[in-house]
Amino acid sequence: MGFDDKNAFIKKTIPPKIDGSQKAALNRKGNMLFNSGKIEEARKIFITTGYSDGLSRVGDYYKSQNRPLEALRMYWLAPDKAKSNTMIIQLAGIIQNMVNEDE
Repeated sequence: MGFDDKNAFIKKTIPPKIDGSQKAALNRKGNMLFNSGKIEEARKIFITTGYSDGLSRVGDYYKSQNRPLEALRMYWLAPDKAKSNTMIIQLAGIIQNMVNEDE
């Protein structure tokens, strides 16, 4: 079983230097894209700007779409410790059940 590199690991990057007015404009654009259902485009902007609320909302969307690893990645980048810790506990339980089934 292989991993594609965009989903295999959680990478934390340092956002590029963006002045306050540029960041605000990009976040507004990201919010508009998110609200119109263009989640992936919004995600790219939120990652670029480091907009924690936007990243957390994208994580909520992924979670609602049954994409827990992608949700965890967004929560981790946000950083939204409450939501990421909840996801980690849930994923650990899934892994534990899988290990117990193999025994």
